[in-house]
Amino acid sequence: MIYTELTKKALRLAYEAHTGQEDKAGIPYICHPLHLAEQMNDEISTCVALLHDVVEDTDWTFEALADLFPESVVGPLRLLTKGEEAHYFEYIRKLSHDPVARKVKLADLAHNSDLSRFAGCREFHPSTMETLLKRYSKAQKILREIEGDR
Repeated sequence: MIYTELTKKALRLAYEAHTGQEDKAGIPYICHPLHLAEQMNDEISTCVALLHDVVEDTDWTFEALADLFPESVVGPLRLLTKGEEAHYFEYIRKLSHDPVARKVKLADLAHNSDLSRFAGCREFHPSTMETLLKRYSKAQKILREIEGDR
């Protein structure tokens, strides 16, 4: 992970925002954005990785984030936050045109596809995981095709 004043601000905010939250396997949720941030190679992508679920999963708003972070961070976050009305693959295609959002989403999909994260998790039936993995695989294919066109 890259440590700058901006990424440290994003790290503190993500940590505070996700405090008390757990993923479906009972692991502190902050581990997921940290895992993604560790894979990023620039300041903006690191911030976006750390903050990618803050609006979707907490009380934070884009307006509040825009008071703290530049548009180069908030713009990709808007794309990464799937609205209720959006069809999943339309959402993927829309975010695919932003290189930062695409990079973070590819890391997110890879981490969400890691079945070892969910070992012992009763919430997921194998057929549910199979359905999700197919969906994630198709999303990764869409993102990589767009990436290859650039």
